[in-house]
Amino acid sequence: MTEYLITFNDEWVPDHTAEELREKGTAARAVIEEMQADGVLIFTNGGLDRSTAVCSVEPVDGKPVFTDGPYVETKEHLGGFAVVDVPDDAAARYWAGRLATVLDWPQEVHRFRGPGQARRNGSGEK
Repeated sequence: MTEYLITFNDEWVPDHTAEELREKGTAARAVIEEMQADGVLIFTNGGLDRSTAVCSVEPVDGKPVFTDGPYVETKEHLGGFAVVDVPDDAAARYWAGRLATVLDWPQEVHRFRGPGQARRNGSGEK
């Protein structure tokens, strides 16, 4: 199996009413539940936008320098994502297509180069 990142940038999402966003959320949760039922979902979170940016950090003389909020020159930022573990590109494209269709905005698919590392037991221990 191979891990893929399915993502969208917040700027790709057209304006919606609160009711339209609730409907999109319901539709997307149904696809996420399908991913869980098929055993391919590793992690997802769609709650990112400009308001959730905590800080930016960049190296200056070998030390981290933190700035509040998003990096000034960034025009696009992550809006939401899902990490899936599927057998091939076609399966990743299938799930991205399902999300793009129910949300009615673009998705990108990225293949991770190799297996990642994660704290999977949820206990807080590494």
